Amino acid sequence: MIDMFLQDQARRLTQTRRQFFGKSATGVGTAALASLLGKETLSAASTSGAGVPGFPNHTAKAKRVIYLMQAGGPSHLDIFDYKPQMYGRHGENIPDSIRAGVRLSTMTGSYKEYPVLRPKKEFRQDRNSGMWLSDLIPHTRDISDKICLINSMNTEAVNHAPAVTFFLTGHQLPGRPSMGAWTSYGLGTSSEDLPSFVVMLSRDKENSCGQLFYDYYWGSGFIPSKYQGVKFRSQGDPVLYLSDPKGLSRDMKKGMIDDIAALNREHYEDVADPEIQTRIAQYEMAYRMQTSVPELSDLSSEPQHILDMYGPDVHRPGSFARNCLLARRLAERGTQFIQLMHAGWDQHQNIPTQLEIQCKDTDQPAAALVKDLDQRGLLEDTLVIWGGEFGRTPFGQGDINNPKRHGRDHHGAAFSLWMAGGGVKPGIQYGKTDDYAYNIVENKVHVHDFQATVMHLLGIDHERLTYRFQGRRFRLTDVHGHVVNDIVA
Repeated sequence: MIDMFLQDQARRLTQTRRQFFGKSATGVGTAALASLLGKETLSAASTSGAGVPGFPNHTAKAKRVIYLMQAGGPSHLDIFDYKPQMYGRHGENIPDSIRAGVRLSTMTGSYKEYPVLRPKKEFRQDRNSGMWLSDLIPHTRDISDKICLINSMNTEAVNHAPAVTFFLTGHQLPGRPSMGAWTSYGLGTSSEDLPSFVVMLSRDKENSCGQLFYDYYWGSGFIPSKYQGVKFRSQGDPVLYLSDPKGLSRDMKKGMIDDIAALNREHYEDVADPEIQTRIAQYEMAYRMQTSVPELSDLSSEPQHILDMYGPDVHRPGSFARNCLLARRLAERGTQFIQLMHAGWDQHQNIPTQLEIQCKDTDQPAAALVKDLDQRGLLEDTLVIWGGEFGRTPFGQGDINNPKRHGRDHHGAAFSLWMAGGGVKPGIQYGKTDDYAYNIVENKVHVHDFQATVMHLLGIDHERLTYRFQGRRFRLTDVHGHVVNDIVA
C-alpha cells in the first residue's frame, strides 16, 4: 500500500513543462497565463457551451450558417452569369488579351485554341429581382428576390482539394481549422442535445464525379477536436455507435459515462491535456444524441406540402434534398453551423448531359430550404450559402461540336456564389465580369473576403478571433480578407 502511494505521488510530481502550464490554466495561474497566451488558449480547456470570452464582439445578424458546398466547380457561365453575346460567339477563339495572366489547370494550359462554348440553356429575367438566371435553375430564379448573387468570386486555386480546403479552412494545405470549427470555437454552442457543427454528404446519383470528401474539410486542425464537425451518415445510425447494444439500459449507459467522466477528470488533473475534456464532452453529447438524433431524422411529422416543396428526392436517404430538409430541422434545434457537401459538378467531358441533371437535383431543394426558413421566421438570422470551390472556363474542353462529349475546365479567376438571409441584402447582384465571364472587372471578392464577411455576419471580427499555435496567432483569414460591406443589409 505504501509503495502504491509513493508511486502515485511520484507520478503526480513528475510533470512536463507543458503539463505544468496546462494545469496553471485551470488553477491560480489563470490570470497570469491569460496575459501571456491570450484568452482563446484558456477557453480550449472549457467544457461549457460558452465560446471565447468577448465573442460575438459586435451585434450578429446571423445566428447560424447553412453552407451548401457544391464541390466540383459549378459552371457560372451556364447558370448565373448571363452573357447573351456568348451565344453568337460559339466556336470563336477567346482573345489572348482576355486570357493573359489567368492560371489554368494542366489539362488545358497548353491548348493552342480556346473556343467559346455557349451557355447550355436560355436565361430569363425574374420580374421581381430583375436577375437573369438560366432555365437550368427555375426554382432559384423564383427566390432571386431573396438572394445576394456574387458574380465576382476569385480564388488562386485550380485543383479541387486545395480549392475546397481554401474555401473551408482559409489555406490550400490541410491542417487549419475549418470555418465551422472556428465558429464553434468562437461562439460556443446553443444546443444541449445536438452538436454545434454538423456535416452531411451527398453526390449525384450517376456517380459521374470522382471527387472525394476529406475529413479535414470539417476538421478542427490545431484547435481542440471538440470543435470539429460531426458527420451524419445516410445509412444506418446517423452517427456511429449511436444505438446501445442489446441488454444495456439507458440507466446503465449513463452510469458508465459518469464513471468514465470521473476517471477522465482525474487524469486531466494530472496532465491538463484539453483533449481529455474533449473526450468527456463527446461522451456526454453522444449520450444526449441517442434521443435527439433519432427524433431529428424522423420526417414523419413533416407535412406533405413541405416534403413536396423539397422535391421527390427528399424520400431518398443521403440525397441533397433530404439533407436540405434535415438542415432546416437542425437549424430549428440550435445547431449553429450546418455544412452540406454535394459532389458532381466536375464536368470536363459530360456537361451536355450531367449539368442539367445536377441542376435538377440541387435547384429545387436549395430554393425550398430558403422558402422553408423564410416562412418559419428563421431566414432573417440564418445565413444560407450556395457555391463551389471555383467555376468553369468560358472556353470548351474537348470537341465542342460533339453533342454529348465535351465540357469545361476549372476556372478560379471569376465565378459565382449566392447567399441568402442572415443579414445580406436580398435581391441584388454584386460584382461584374468581362464579356466572356473570364475576368472580374468590378468588385472582386476573394475567398478571404468571403470568409471575413461570413464571420462579420456572425458577429465575429475575423482579425480578432485567433488561436495561438506554434508561437503564432492563426485566424481563418490568415493575414488577409476584408468585409464586403456593400452586401451587408
